[in-house]
Amino acid sequence: MSKVAKNIVDRVNQLRREIRGHDYRYYVLDAPTIPDAAYDRLIGELRELEKHYPDLVTEDSPTRRVGGKRATEFAEVRYQLRMLSLDNAFSAEEVAEFDRRVRDRLGDREIEYAAEPKLDGLAISLMYENGLLTQGATRGDGEVGEDVTQNARTIRAIPLQLIGKDFPPVLEVRGEVYMTTAGFDELNRRQLAEDRKPFANPRNAAAGSLRQLDPAVTADRPLGFFSYGIGVVRDGNLPKRHSEILVKLQAWGVPVSPESATVHGLKGCLDYFHKLAGLRDGLPYQIDGVVYKVNLLAEQERLGFVTRAPRWAVAHKFPAHEELTRVIGIDVQVGRTGALTPVARLEPVFLGGVTVTNATLHNEDELRRKDVRVHDTILVRRAGDVIPEVVSVVLERRPQDTERFEMPTQCPVCGSEVVKADGEAVARCSGGLYCPAQRKEAVKHFASRRALDITGLGDKIIDQLVEKALIRHVDDLYVLTAEQLAGLDRMGKKSAAKLMAALDKSKQTGLARFIYALGIRSVGEATAAALASHFGTFEALMSADEETLQQVPDVGPVVAAFIVSFFRQPHNRDVIAKLRECGVRWANVTPARSSVQPLNGKTFVLTGALAGMARDDAKARLQTLGAKVSGSVSKKTDYLVAGADPGSKLACAEKLGVVVLDEPAFMVLLAKHS
Repeated sequence: MSKVAKNIVDRVNQLRREIRGHDYRYYVLDAPTIPDAAYDRLIGELRELEKHYPDLVTEDSPTRRVGGKRATEFAEVRYQLRMLSLDNAFSAEEVAEFDRRVRDRLGDREIEYAAEPKLDGLAISLMYENGLLTQGATRGDGEVGEDVTQNARTIRAIPLQLIGKDFPPVLEVRGEVYMTTAGFDELNRRQLAEDRKPFANPRNAAAGSLRQLDPAVTADRPLGFFSYGIGVVRDGNLPKRHSEILVKLQAWGVPVSPESATVHGLKGCLDYFHKLAGLRDGLPYQIDGVVYKVNLLAEQERLGFVTRAPRWAVAHKFPAHEELTRVIGIDVQVGRTGALTPVARLEPVFLGGVTVTNATLHNEDELRRKDVRVHDTILVRRAGDVIPEVVSVVLERRPQDTERFEMPTQCPVCGSEVVKADGEAVARCSGGLYCPAQRKEAVKHFASRRALDITGLGDKIIDQLVEKALIRHVDDLYVLTAEQLAGLDRMGKKSAAKLMAALDKSKQTGLARFIYALGIRSVGEATAAALASHFGTFEALMSADEETLQQVPDVGPVVAAFIVSFFRQPHNRDVIAKLRECGVRWANVTPARSSVQPLNGKTFVLTGALAGMARDDAKARLQTLGAKVSGSVSKKTDYLVAGADPGSKLACAEKLGVVVLDEPAFMVLLAKHS
């Protein structure tokens, strides 16, 4: 290399170091040392050098943030560790209840919490490999998100390369993309100047900006980023506290909220909440509450999670914004599960950044308690700053001619009987598989991975099939033709053939899967497995009365009533008969010989990949045998089933003395008790 060429290489490397240092001071430390104009000159010089010497361009160069091609759609990203959502608390009493539950499980002592502002933005996952950003993905449903890597690269607050050398070889950073209040105001001024519709609020603007198919549009939007934690980590040593991990992330060049703090006990949490509430309006970005997390990672592991939310964290939401408006009508909506929900139609009112025209009345009991009537003046709020709901009626403004609203006794959509179990607040349509209001969601549930697992039958395809009247009920799926499928948007002959093959494959299923696929109220995977194990045949289940059903473990009077009501409806029986005529079949199972199942009272945890069966199938097999399947290892765990790449749960189990089964030993156990 000539002396001149070496000078150029040295200058390019120097410019990159300087620019990354300025990015770190600006986005991470919030302490810039040069004006924007000087920063722009550094970027300009580097861009010119890379233009004349393209061999020196690297993917992590600060000039390479914008450059991705316009996408036609976002690819799916399946998370190795699910992105959990948080339970909400709306009062000090609910926070106290959260703290009590934590102390009940960890010991009655003052708990150390990490406290952070809850940004009103869009969750994102950033994967770093050897310090380089390789993937960015939206949260999606927590299990599958959208690949927005090119868009994430345009956000200057997101480092393309981590600082230092002590970061793990693989590190997943999780956080929130947001838009500053000033940036939002400026963006809307530009929208109006260009005769475009302004955005309703910064959150919508941030979400819309991140999900642009053209990365150049995202780059033009004033987006920021704060990390709130990590996901997958491989071959790295991290601190033992969440708060210390945030400090570590900051040292690696990842921005974290400067308002994050460590607090102690319930009082510390509530003091932090009141402090942030006072700062809320003065912050440069919008927050809708604060988050409390048990600080010690070992204690987080002990607490585990329930369904899709961790037991060790809660979001304490700020009071909702409220306004007065008038009720112009009351309608009844029918949901996927048949729930009848009264909804107040309102005179439009601007509330929390959006125009609200409807507000939920939740259920008949709530409607009666609040006594909401047509023409009433009401106080409406966005619960948790999201869902509009009626708070109360302003009785002094009530007209004299108002009448109480009566809930229908028949489904307003299909005419089926409306049932309401004793002790339940929600009335439901018993039409099940037949009701058109439940049609799309019933088909989506039927085709889902844990039900009949019809690969390729996604939401958009189902929407088209229903909207084009190609299917009315789930049995219509099995009389579709390849020609009909090929005529759908984004479906050619090859895709249609694959879907036809998937439909044919789904006809051979298991009894528990089929029961779950029917979407009977309160019959989840575990209950479906218990029903299959107890009755052995579908005919025995269909003919069972409520008393017989209650002999099944975990089936009480409410669930038994739902099952009987479902099978009592002729529409549902007709659909099931047609499914069988179309070839849907399953093997009967040997009914449990006694009410005491062989693994009753045993707790299992699954980790790693099993070669012989899917994790969901392994879980269902264990539940059929009476076992409880948990998501985290604790002293109460009896067995850990360890497949390939078991992760940290294996080390935890060995430390606690939990019995570890490899896959062959697990298969022997299943065979022994089946």
